Amino acid sequence: MRRAAIMVVAGVLLPVAAPARDLVGETPGGFALAGAQVVTDPGDAAVVGIAAADLRGDLVSVLGTQPAAGKRQIWIGTLGHNAAIDRLAAKRRIDTRGLTGAWEQFRIATVDRPAPGVAQALVIVGSDRRGTAFGAYHLSRAIGVSPWNWWADVTPQRRAALYVAKGTHRFAGPSVKYRGIFLNDEDWGLHPWAATNFEPEAKGIGPKTYGKLFGLLLRLKANMLWPAMHKVTPAFNANPANAALADRYAIVMGSSHAEPMLRNNVGEWTAPAADFDYARNPAGVAAYWRERVATNGGYESAWTLGMRGIHDSGIVGAATMAEKQALVTRILTDQRAMLNGVKGPQVFTPYKEVLDIYRAGLKVPGDVTLMWPDDNFGYIRRLPQPAERARQGGHGIYYHLSYLGAPLSYLWLSTTPPALIGEEMGRAWDLGAREMWIANVGDLKPAELATDYFLSLGWDIGVRARAGFVRDWAAENVAAGLAGDIAAVMDEHHRLNFARRPEHLQWWLPEQKARASAMPQDEVAARRAAFAALVARVDAIEPQVPAERRDAFFQLVRYPVEAAAMANERVFAGEAHDRLRDRDLPAALAEATRAQAADRRIAALTDRYNSGKWRGFMAVEPADGQWRSYRTMPPVVPALGGPLVPAPAVAASGDVVIDLSEMRGAWRRVAGLGRGGTVFASTPGKRVTGTVPVDLPAGEWMLSVELLPTYPDADGAPLEVEVRIDGRDERLVVERATGDAAWAQAVLDNRIVVAVPGSVGGGRHSLTLAATGGGVLVDRVVARRR
Repeated sequence: MRRAAIMVVAGVLLPVAAPARDLVGETPGGFALAGAQVVTDPGDAAVVGIAAADLRGDLVSVLGTQPAAGKRQIWIGTLGHNAAIDRLAAKRRIDTRGLTGAWEQFRIATVDRPAPGVAQALVIVGSDRRGTAFGAYHLSRAIGVSPWNWWADVTPQRRAALYVAKGTHRFAGPSVKYRGIFLNDEDWGLHPWAATNFEPEAKGIGPKTYGKLFGLLLRLKANMLWPAMHKVTPAFNANPANAALADRYAIVMGSSHAEPMLRNNVGEWTAPAADFDYARNPAGVAAYWRERVATNGGYESAWTLGMRGIHDSGIVGAATMAEKQALVTRILTDQRAMLNGVKGPQVFTPYKEVLDIYRAGLKVPGDVTLMWPDDNFGYIRRLPQPAERARQGGHGIYYHLSYLGAPLSYLWLSTTPPALIGEEMGRAWDLGAREMWIANVGDLKPAELATDYFLSLGWDIGVRARAGFVRDWAAENVAAGLAGDIAAVMDEHHRLNFARRPEHLQWWLPEQKARASAMPQDEVAARRAAFAALVARVDAIEPQVPAERRDAFFQLVRYPVEAAAMANERVFAGEAHDRLRDRDLPAALAEATRAQAADRRIAALTDRYNSGKWRGFMAVEPADGQWRSYRTMPPVVPALGGPLVPAPAVAASGDVVIDLSEMRGAWRRVAGLGRGGTVFASTPGKRVTGTVPVDLPAGEWMLSVELLPTYPDADGAPLEVEVRIDGRDERLVVERATGDAAWAQAVLDNRIVVAVPGSVGGGRHSLTLAATGGGVLVDRVVARRR
């Protein structure tokens, strides 16, 4: 049964993910928040005290009045751990039915005369320590304090008075039990910023930085963190203060697929690398793991099982598939014996080659959570299969919003469309992956929007079915009156960069011969014009942004949008210079000037980002020469420029993009995704069909169907689309082999182009598309002259 999150206000059911500000209004009545005293029980969990202290500060920052001991109080406490709230519950002054033993639930209720000398109380009661904290932070968000108030400088806006409506406001628990992020590839952002600016005493990411991250997670109603783990970063558990701090914040600590048993191998394995081999050195490796169980077994943790190489490399000590299965089975058995009596979920992530071992027949104990990965580019490789869905340990998803790896990394700007996140994670939830969701967010900034959306879905999966998340997010973090305009800018930003990420504007792969972009010149011209128009829209919005939100607007909108636009202008103007140099020198030199201006603008934007509080945080990809086997080369900007002259006209390609918006049938329309802003998606467990009329000019035409490079519901199955054109049936089959050349091209282009056999003549035609099961997303159908 779907575990949808709901809120009851005056007897009306409302989705939890409705903007938190709906809980609070400016119309007098109910509980007045200004000047109210926040009260907790000292015997409650540490995180309750942390949340209460944050709420006190948030109330002052919004209302401007200092709290005072008096007749109006905000009581914050966990059921069974707050004596005053427990007395109210015992007397049935507050309704706590269903809270006992529940996971991360909370209620907010007004109570008149709850105790002698107190005229009115606003009671925030949680089923457990995180539920209580989430309730306090929900109120903070409701009064206008964004979760990103510190991490993106979203200064709260002042209000004269705010009121919570009388009654009981009930909040169900999350859609996904464990929800969190993975800090990864932190070498160029989070680490240098912490090491040189924010926390130099820790020589990298330490307790001060993690404290800020833990606070953000709580405000986003998340409960898990996989800490940064590259060689440059001090290992999280090497400093006992980090784990103790995570426990105070009630954050469940886990670790990546490459870090079994909460061990950071690149920072903590001090024996020779060759000894990290369970086949040859089981005693040494086991002792290494047992040490972490001894130090962290008392904390709330998620224990990653299995084993890979020291730094995200394949397992050693076994050659054949049978040997790998036997070795991993032995490792799982021994690790679980070490964890006997230790609380917390046990997790197995079949990432990269480990998925092949699992598919070959590896048996994972039923109470272990299977954490299914995407392909590192936002497309989930494997989903829970029917025979697996009843597992006691359930299923999770490890999802990338940033990646360092082949075929090309994307580490600079966050351009994964929220619509793709919603489509993939929504399908995962539908198919039973509801135990644990972790997003690889890289350095976190500038992935604020994508991170927020990912975690919002984890808290309430119903978010995906409601339009307007980006608009509401813009209203919360910039200004309500500009929300529509900003949402439109971000939609166009994601649409343009979906065709090619800013980090993927190099059309050759490392160790290949350099070549120009593969985009047709008319598409390049349209793309450059669209980016210029987008920057103009940002320019028009910025003067209207309230002064206290200008920094937030720069970080959340201006920098990612304009930097992506300039990255495209720099590359395509540079290519135009090279193409025109031998036949139209004035035009070539004008393009060189445009490329130079774009390059300077990227530098200026980045310098501004790296000033003050965020000094050392933002690095343009590629930031250096490390990991060259899967990073772009620095773009070549022409040295000499000239006066600007109009660019030469570009002839149209003559292709016809068939308008699928008129398609009638059962295909789901997914807005905010694809080259045209809408794709058509199939549905798990169902067959969908749709028909659209097609009008083509005279001549002979070849049709191609452009699909997103997703994976079907059935493990190992190909993508299949049935095409009927004028009564002629064709079945298009695309085999999916993650890691091969076809896959590499598909994830860089965010599409798979499949030719329809045969040709059609000019005139009017009827085109029908059909698919069975989930995972098929049709972007476009294109006709090209034969």
